[in-house]
Amino acid sequence: MTTYLIRRFFYMIMTVFILSIVTFMIIQLPAGDFVNTLAKQYTTSGREVDQTFLNNLRHQYGLDQPGYVQYLRWMGNVLQGNLGWSFQFSKPVIQLIGERIQLTSAISLVTLLLIYLIAVPIGIYSATHQYTLGDYVFMLIGFIGMASPSFLLALILMVIFLNAGLGVGGLFSPDYLRAPWSLARVIDLAKHLPLPVIILGTAGTAGLIRIMRASLLDELGKQYVITARAKGVNEVKLLFKYPLRVALNPIVSTIGWELPAIVSGGVIVEMVLNLPTTGPMLYNALIRQDMFLASSLLLFLNFLTVIGTLISDILLVVVDPRIRFTSRET
Repeated sequence: MTTYLIRRFFYMIMTVFILSIVTFMIIQLPAGDFVNTLAKQYTTSGREVDQTFLNNLRHQYGLDQPGYVQYLRWMGNVLQGNLGWSFQFSKPVIQLIGERIQLTSAISLVTLLLIYLIAVPIGIYSATHQYTLGDYVFMLIGFIGMASPSFLLALILMVIFLNAGLGVGGLFSPDYLRAPWSLARVIDLAKHLPLPVIILGTAGTAGLIRIMRASLLDELGKQYVITARAKGVNEVKLLFKYPLRVALNPIVSTIGWELPAIVSGGVIVEMVLNLPTTGPMLYNALIRQDMFLASSLLLFLNFLTVIGTLISDILLVVVDPRIRFTSRET
């Protein structure tokens, strides 16, 4: 087990390193750079552009160096805890994204917890009560949840929350927007969390309900379950001891892509709700070719992916004895 975890941790580090190279290269694929974008803005506004000034600015930011040199400098700084300099905001990247990553992580973890707490029990109920009224109702809700665009759901729920007198838009009240962290600020954050959590978690919950239902139905139809029933094994004991444990495998394995999906898939929702999270900042950084800011945010998403995958691997070893046996053999 220990050897398995060490090997998975090593794979995680190598994956993050390779993904950092790929994302850095992709960011540089569009023609031009931040200085070109800045020059276009000057030209559009009617201001004269001094080519010498632009060349000096490009040299100051290191944009006149080859791509691999820029990457090595950035990665060397990252390993020292320095994520680089934001061209757009003229501030250190770590200073810009510090609190946004905290808020994004909080929303993601709460949403992920809510998804699994709701989806797994409903999926079990639908599988064990197939073709009943409750099964049809939950499947209908699941189809609606998967088919409804998140931004449309956001607009509808904003109207409902406004009519109910609840907080809409942002994650803090005006009094706590710039305030230091305190118990009162945490409580204020908790009051604003339900709306984004419900919106971001709807599609994921609907999808996992269907996965849980289909996986458990497949196990319940296998011969060992039929044989156990014929021998008179208690239905509840049979369900939780064997088929449910196996049916949880695809549910557990989805953690690896649920975490980054919540973050990256909610950019439009975050913009609609005016949330101070990483999604809108990443969008603006990519549009303005703010290279180091965009690279750092994408590195965060990559890290979420591999962390989610590592958690999935560990939980699969705990849940499924077959995987545990294989990990010991290897």
